[in-house]
Amino acid sequence: MAQAFAETVPEPVGYRTENYRAAVPATLEGARVIPTEEAIALWKNKKALFVDVLPHDPKPKNLPAGTIWKEKVRQDIPGSIWLANVGYGVLNKETEVYFRNGLKSRLGDDKDSLVLFYCQENCWMSWNAAKRAVEWGYRAVLWYPLGTDGWVAAGQPTEKNVPLERAAFE
Repeated sequence: MAQAFAETVPEPVGYRTENYRAAVPATLEGARVIPTEEAIALWKNKKALFVDVLPHDPKPKNLPAGTIWKEKVRQDIPGSIWLANVGYGVLNKETEVYFRNGLKSRLGDDKDSLVLFYCQENCWMSWNAAKRAVEWGYRAVLWYPLGTDGWVAAGQPTEKNVPLERAAFE
């Protein structure tokens, strides 16, 4: 399978803060970029924590009575945790705490365990999240830039997933 990222896209110094669905770089300093075949092997051998960072808009609390809300269904790599909205270039304090605590809930204080970040093809959210994890001292960060699009294209299974609840950490 051809890689969906182009080496012509330079790695920015900071985080990507706009146009999140665009061509991504082929590199991420401090992390290892992996192809679909390696992601599959890691998943089959349960060798990494898979973290989806796709944004999610929850149902608004104050919808008028009778308003129809259709929740978006996320078909994810089985066994992944979904840390919704942690891939933006700028995170508010609550989202940063949610991100840190989400990782800690599965890894404890172990910053040497493999942790794989993904979203969708050509999505900077996973690049930003992986970069942030590297800056927080995680030493075995993997970035899977093809995300669920590459996973599905390779004929791999998916399962319905929901974002990890923020309330679990409050």
